[in-house]
Amino acid sequence: MEPTIIALTGKGGVGKTSISATIVKILTQKYPDKKILAIDADPAIGLATALGVTPKITLDDIRTEIIDSVENGDTKDAMELVSESRYKIFDAIVQRDGFAFLAIGRPEAEGCYCRINSYLKNVIEMVSSQFDYVVIDGEAGIEQINRRVMQKVTHLLLVSDASRKGMEVVKTIRDVAEEMVEFDKVGILLNRIEDSTLVKELDTGGIELLGIVPSDKNILQYDIGGKNFMELPDNTAVVVEIRKALEKFNVI
Repeated sequence: MEPTIIALTGKGGVGKTSISATIVKILTQKYPDKKILAIDADPAIGLATALGVTPKITLDDIRTEIIDSVENGDTKDAMELVSESRYKIFDAIVQRDGFAFLAIGRPEAEGCYCRINSYLKNVIEMVSSQFDYVVIDGEAGIEQINRRVMQKVTHLLLVSDASRKGMEVVKTIRDVAEEMVEFDKVGILLNRIEDSTLVKELDTGGIELLGIVPSDKNILQYDIGGKNFMELPDNTAVVVEIRKALEKFNVI
């Protein structure tokens, strides 16, 4: 059975990481017997903090080790590292109660290492296939997810605030994704909304509006304090509304 893969993207600063962490919380509660993987595709590794995880190694650490061997002329060691990377990635996966975590790491270094990048992306897809649910917290834009994680997702979740710029960004991402990424479903989740009546004036470009998440002081406190979102109260407005959106999106 293919995994359900939810990839979150949108304009920077709209709260994708908080929503990603909350989705992981909801999935672990809803499906305690399922295998859930959280992938942090943002170089800042903010999802790790939000989920109370401290990764010791990232995918880019593995990639950099291989590239360093190539640039130093040690082809034999480089090929051995490529062969071993499958096992190294499994070592990079952090196990937590109810879910597993993998960090992608820094942006790719300059230079062309297409074979290495392609191989590691294939390994990531292989790892993801071992799980029932995969939640990807991506950088702004879809290209980075497509290039460095996988080419197919089941659910593309576009996150925006109520700004015109935010909406234009998610519509552009949808257009790019239609050419570059295979996805089954796409939807918009509006976040940090002070006045829901303003939503009627927003143009979603025909993309389904999955839900409206209100501004919540609890989330701000968790962000500022670096608290674990897995401990976020179930009756918090953010948790309630995201759960409804996931139901509408046929994720749960």
